[in-house]
Amino acid sequence: MLLKRLVIAVFLFFCTENALAKDDSVKSPWTFEAGLSAGRPTPIMLNAGVGYKNIFFKLMSGAMYFGTDDYWVGYHGGFAWRFFRELPFTLDLGLGVGYAFAKAPNKIHKALNRANKRLIVRPYNYKETLDISPEIRASIYGVFTDISIPVHCFMKHDEPNIIWQIGYAYGF
Repeated sequence: MLLKRLVIAVFLFFCTENALAKDDSVKSPWTFEAGLSAGRPTPIMLNAGVGYKNIFFKLMSGAMYFGTDDYWVGYHGGFAWRFFRELPFTLDLGLGVGYAFAKAPNKIHKALNRANKRLIVRPYNYKETLDISPEIRASIYGVFTDISIPVHCFMKHDEPNIIWQIGYAYGF
């Protein structure tokens, strides 16, 4: 249901952007981006970016709260060199840093604690990562995919093999 709403929002955002687009023959050296993406380890993220000529900085963040032991939060930012900046297709190569934390209820652990009438195990599962990773981002007409491979994880609990996002970012 959440993915369906994300796809509809991205589609409407893309259609509105194309309807309001204008052709400027003079390009500014500054570029800005705002968008929405889905991926791993943080399911949904808001994206923002600013660039000067071919140097680009992006920041992604997302969070969702369902209850005391049921939420997630994530941040990811990075610097990149943007190739093919004048074309509709761009390729960014850079270095990023990310943090993700998630907590989810575990019904088996809750049942075990209830059966023993005391706290034996945590009644929730959690994941936490803090990483440094090289990344590559490919974008065509605002639709992008971002892939990062962590080379160093500061928190060794459930280390991700690959971090990815796919979404739409409106550039202006």
